[in-house]
Amino acid sequence: MSTKDLAQAALLVAVGFILHAFFPPLVMGMKPDFALAMMFILLIIKRDFKLGFLVAVSTGIFTALTTGFPGGQIANIVDKLLTFLIVYPLIPYVIDLMPHRVTAGIITGLGTIISGIIFLGTAALIVGLPGPFVVLFTTVVLPAAAVNTVTAVIVFSVVHIAMDVEEVQ
Repeated sequence: MSTKDLAQAALLVAVGFILHAFFPPLVMGMKPDFALAMMFILLIIKRDFKLGFLVAVSTGIFTALTTGFPGGQIANIVDKLLTFLIVYPLIPYVIDLMPHRVTAGIITGLGTIISGIIFLGTAALIVGLPGPFVVLFTTVVLPAAAVNTVTAVIVFSVVHIAMDVEEVQ
């Protein structure tokens, strides 16, 4: 892990943090997690476990600072770490099957759904949910997965070129 990798990761985490902080809550204090999309983009481009772990921890902390969800601070940190540990091993299998932009969309959509389930489950265990799990999942997690998927596909190309990564597909 080089200084360049750390600087690029910090930039993506910062962009994700800013988008997460200023996007308004949709339903019951929950909002799409653009920081998560940035985390997945970095994981796909860099494919470095240590760097990915650092990004997951920092993304969890920053989203915890900006959450509008009651009790969402702990849930955000747990969610980002567990999502990273589940999604990271899947990337090598998916990335070899299709173009990287499509991979970014698939990983981000699937990862956002996994993240949403972990977040809601953790929040339910710690403080309870402000509404039924199914309502929160269908009104926030699924739309967030769709928004994050589109965002990731668009942003991936820009980030890929800006980071001067080889093997653009």
